[in-house]
Amino acid sequence: MSLRLRTLSVNPTSPANPENDTAGKQTRFDLGNGSEVLYVPRFLPSDKSWELFDYLDSHIPWTRPTIRVFGRSCVQPRDTCYVASAGLPDLVYSGYSPRAYLWDEFPPLKEILEMVHKALPGNRFNSLLLNRYKGGNDYVGWHSDDEKLYGSAPEIASVSFGCEREFFLKKKPSKISHAVRTDGEPASKRARKNTDSDQRSFMLKHGSMLVMRGYTQRDWIHSVPKRAKVEAVRINLTFRHVLS
Repeated sequence: MSLRLRTLSVNPTSPANPENDTAGKQTRFDLGNGSEVLYVPRFLPSDKSWELFDYLDSHIPWTRPTIRVFGRSCVQPRDTCYVASAGLPDLVYSGYSPRAYLWDEFPPLKEILEMVHKALPGNRFNSLLLNRYKGGNDYVGWHSDDEKLYGSAPEIASVSFGCEREFFLKKKPSKISHAVRTDGEPASKRARKNTDSDQRSFMLKHGSMLVMRGYTQRDWIHSVPKRAKVEAVRINLTFRHVLS
């Protein structure tokens, strides 16, 4: 069954000139139950974003590892790299543990980190997972970043460069979703009612930042699906805080 995902429109609260405004236009989306998404469509100026895109595309030691999904080995459908502060626990996902490069090896990444910290006061991100989607066949399937090393309510900041791609959020099934209702309403009708509130989509633009907060990782899953007509490269940086 195909999913009907509602794209959320951004209604800027600041009337500033979009060519000069970088982090001023922010929109918060309350997902309910302590989950929230912040979207900044023009986090970085276009020229600066292309400069950083060129650096990331050519200087990051990208790799396309073999991972295990549902007990089977497969090549990850996107390139990746991992950067972290010294002394942190190893990152492990889908049976793969990437090498942790240091921030000092890539000065532009430290520059982006500083800009993210300035835009999100109070955060101290100490790790970064980079992904490169080389075309529409590259994707990331439904998942949540709920590993224990991030804590129970992690804040994750995602900065995108290059080709625009859709980012989908879908609420995890409730443990009581199949409980018997006393009003006699058909399950199919209830499902149609819940579609809009249980699914979200964003078009992540070049130079944008999307932040997942609160219990988003506990209660929601997200994905970047395949798109047959997409040919250009997208690079995405997800900043996280690993508990030491």
